[in-house]
Amino acid sequence: MKKIFNIILPMFFLGIFLTQATSQAQRYFDERYISTQSFINPILINPGATAFHQGQELLVNYRNKWSTFDGAPKTITLGYDGVLVDRLGVGILYLQDNFGALKTSKGQLSLSYNVSSQVNSISFGIATEYIQHGLNTTTGTIFDPNDPIYRLNNEGASFLDVSFGAYGKYLDKFTYGIALPSLISSRLDDGGDNDRDLGFIVNLGYTVKSQSGISIEPSIIIKKLNLVPTHVDLNAKLGFLDDKFTSGVSYTIGADKRLGFLIGFAIDKLNLYYTYNTSMSDFQQYNNGSHEITVKLRLSQKEKPTLENVK
Repeated sequence: MKKIFNIILPMFFLGIFLTQATSQAQRYFDERYISTQSFINPILINPGATAFHQGQELLVNYRNKWSTFDGAPKTITLGYDGVLVDRLGVGILYLQDNFGALKTSKGQLSLSYNVSSQVNSISFGIATEYIQHGLNTTTGTIFDPNDPIYRLNNEGASFLDVSFGAYGKYLDKFTYGIALPSLISSRLDDGGDNDRDLGFIVNLGYTVKSQSGISIEPSIIIKKLNLVPTHVDLNAKLGFLDDKFTSGVSYTIGADKRLGFLIGFAIDKLNLYYTYNTSMSDFQQYNNGSHEITVKLRLSQKEKPTLENVK
């Protein structure tokens, strides 16, 4: 019975994808919903967070959703962001998501401008994104080459989008941000129209630090994205020994109802984070949960602004 289920479910998701691509003028989902670690890696969802750390940073993020299930989604993201000149940051990001026979690739170039004072620091960002949706023909799935729906989607759909965002921190305690993903979107192929819903991402957080080196950071992220149910991530991150050790918990309301547990380490300039997510849906019994890993390497770090250099 389980083997039959393993065969039918990927075909079911593929059928939904092909039907949506044909009947809804080939509209596609927004890939920003994928990561559950965006509350520690805001660069994944908000171009305003580009170089907000005022340094140079490399990032590798890998997510295996529904692990041990055949054709389960696997996503890898490679990124760099850093200060280009005073106040100006630049970021480069590449994402590839494979979901059974479905494949999404994304390349992004972002620029940000930072305005800082003694009490507040905020960056405004803009990102140009090239996104390609199509079929992953390397999975061994057998298609009928004469099927018109297969031919249409095998060619894929490509988009050139522009996203905007702002990300800030007040009194070194309150974090806030808003992103408008794919606010401007242009379809590059002739496969259909480019109707999409206007989306947004809002984040709020607050950090409490003690003199003993312990920090507590509750946060919330609200996401309304194209072809993704509106959902809310409730997060709580705890830092110990001045954030050399990190733990946390997150819970998602709407879309996937999932519970996640975070653990992280900081070794000199290297940061490692691991998250395990379990779903509240019945499908959880057919997989081993979801795993996400982030590796960040801090290449350099600029000193925080003072009253003298702000002037």
